[in-house]
Amino acid sequence: MTMMSLRALVARKLVLLISGIVAIGIAATILFAPDVFYAAYGIELAGNTNLTNELKAPAGVLFVAGLLMLAGVVHSQWMTVSLVAATAIYLPYGLSRLLSMAVDGMPDSALVGAAIFEIAVGAVCLLALIPGRIGHIAHTTN
Repeated sequence: MTMMSLRALVARKLVLLISGIVAIGIAATILFAPDVFYAAYGIELAGNTNLTNELKAPAGVLFVAGLLMLAGVVHSQWMTVSLVAATAIYLPYGLSRLLSMAVDGMPDSALVGAAIFEIAVGAVCLLALIPGRIGHIAHTTN
């Protein structure tokens, strides 16, 4: 393995590590402390069991997706699937927030920040899948 491909492999694994840890952290907080998580965005859940239930359902998906992202860090043969999962989670979340901003108006500034973060992470993961960007995965031999 050349120094360039080793750097590219490390860069992709770092992207997946950050993506996976963030996804799992967010999901776990929503699942086990949703009041605390959503209060940071100015959203009050107190006593609204239906809303809490509705918010926890996608958190389970996010948790599993985060595990899949981390699988690409540990097992190189999972890297493509992990990067696709990270791209498919982060970009739609961020782009959906932008759509909501256009249709519904501006939310709390923390949610705007979340959209920027999600689009940035999703874009980096997407770039890692494109030949010539972040050392494209097809060049990984192990």
